[in-house]
Amino acid sequence: MATLDPKQDQASARQRGHSAVDFKSATTGIAAKTMRNELNRMVANVQDPAKKKIFEAEMQSFFILFNRFLTERAKGEKLDWEKINPPKPEQVRPYKELDGVDPSILDKLAVLKLNGGLGTTMGCVGPKSIIEVREGMTFLDLSVRQIEHLNEKYNVNVPFILMNSFNTDEDTARIIQKYQNHNINILTFNQSRYPRVDKESLLPCPQESESEKTNWYPPGHGDIFDALTNSGLLDKLIAAGKEYIFISNVDNLGAVVDLNIMQTMIDAQAEYVMEVTDKTKADVKGGTIIDYDGKARLLEVAQVPKDHLDEFCSTRKFKIFNTNNIWANLKSIKRVMDEDALSLEIIVNNKVTDKGQAVIQLETAIGAAIKHFDSAIGINVPRSRFLPVKSCSDLLLIKSKLYNLEHGVLTMDKSREFGGTPVVKLGDEFKKVANFEKRFKSIPNITELDHLTVSGDVSFGKGVRLAGTCIIVATEGNKIVIPDGTNLENKLITGNLSIIDH
Repeated sequence: MATLDPKQDQASARQRGHSAVDFKSATTGIAAKTMRNELNRMVANVQDPAKKKIFEAEMQSFFILFNRFLTERAKGEKLDWEKINPPKPEQVRPYKELDGVDPSILDKLAVLKLNGGLGTTMGCVGPKSIIEVREGMTFLDLSVRQIEHLNEKYNVNVPFILMNSFNTDEDTARIIQKYQNHNINILTFNQSRYPRVDKESLLPCPQESESEKTNWYPPGHGDIFDALTNSGLLDKLIAAGKEYIFISNVDNLGAVVDLNIMQTMIDAQAEYVMEVTDKTKADVKGGTIIDYDGKARLLEVAQVPKDHLDEFCSTRKFKIFNTNNIWANLKSIKRVMDEDALSLEIIVNNKVTDKGQAVIQLETAIGAAIKHFDSAIGINVPRSRFLPVKSCSDLLLIKSKLYNLEHGVLTMDKSREFGGTPVVKLGDEFKKVANFEKRFKSIPNITELDHLTVSGDVSFGKGVRLAGTCIIVATEGNKIVIPDGTNLENKLITGNLSIIDH
């Protein structure tokens, strides 16, 4: 059996079936021809043969996506709303605790985290995965600890894979060196790098392959299938005896390996499993599994006609949403890629650069691949498997005693299990992690909290307890300092409050 060696063939590129098709064979109008010529010119100017091979494969995949975008835009193709129905019972199964699951199945598993995002929205420099979230540990530390514990507990070898972007690759390579002496095999590869497109001219923003980073973008997590194939890692995993892969966002702290889900997938002979969970008011815009012409598909809010948005956002018809925790059969991925069958819905992301240039980014989502796999199913999992940290409001929950931490896994404290998660809304003053940390001398006790809203210049002392509904608003020009040891329950505080020790 082959072994997984992260140091071998990192840069090897394997082109899909359509990659053999030269750019010249695809022509759909002036925009397509002009784009093709620009991409050809950039490829021709790359001197290093290895870099040229990788860059050409990326530009080939991008051109196919761009060509599809032009064609679909011209045809105005949309989903037929009349064909959209809630999923059938066999398409979304309930989560079940299974008896007697053999943990040796873990030897057939690889775990992959989507690690392409930066921490800029939380005021941090570098990959989001290196933000400290609990007891001095980062997202990455917690994930590594989870896999290391699995390997030790069950005497298995589950490799841990990071799909980086060009924004996170260099920093991640340095950071993972600290895990060299851990019982874990860490592999990395990069998702594709696509050129931003000028919205008016429909020309690529970069002039050369080495143009500045702002001219490029990572094209969404749907790119994982292309990137995993082109990197050569898909073939290496299969050769090493791996059959399944569990994929999730690195900032979803609830996305841990679950033997029950893996065994359900094996028993159902499902090639693809999407974890879904019950929709709440906070999740109304999340993508959902639908039945479309008898097959499971993902419906995203961007695909919904305006006159059906209310119907999509309600929980009457669409009761579940996609957590982006995905399980897939590796050989099935290879078959779909070899057959050149992958055609994911295009998400058009309109952006304005720092220089004021209107650009578009063509992206795809991993969940949209569900329609390409045989016996694809959803599993309606507990809410505890969806614990994303997108803001410092989420960070407050994770750092609090609401959750216990063991072997890198966060579980809700038993005293709170049936109360759900409190609603926390921290104002702009708490938006950046550095400011968040300055405004809390210690994390308040929120085990009995239902709702917290904080706005304005507010700071918290040590040993504060918050319970029920607490609203704290420092109006403009005023400051509120909650003293050490304060006990607030169902309180509204506004204006100005500052108690000074003397």
